[in-house]
Amino acid sequence: MNHAKASNPAAALPPLSKHASTRMRQRGIGLDDIDAALTYGRTIHAKGVTFFVIGHKEVQKFSAHGIDLDAFAGIQVLVSHDGSVVTTYRSHDLHAIKSSPRVRRHGRGVSRHCT
Repeated sequence: MNHAKASNPAAALPPLSKHASTRMRQRGIGLDDIDAALTYGRTIHAKGVTFFVIGHKEVQKFSAHGIDLDAFAGIQVLVSHDGSVVTTYRSHDLHAIKSSPRVRRHGRGVSRHCT
């Protein structure tokens, strides 16, 4: 089976915050893990960031296409609105992520003007 690894993942990755770099070293998470999550992970918008998560569903889904994500199961990467990686960790508990509805910035909403 093919493993989900790029030849040079650092070249295609968004910038990492100092916090993310520190946590990666502390948690044994490499650039390949970040690359896999950003490439194959599902996205969840919550807590003002975007979570890229590789859960059991992603492992099974991509396994059917010959891509082995077993080593990346549980990787979660948090990306800020400016596109930089804020932090990353391993957790299989996706229920802890409370998704938030996307806010419509320009839409047909109720006018809040006072008369």
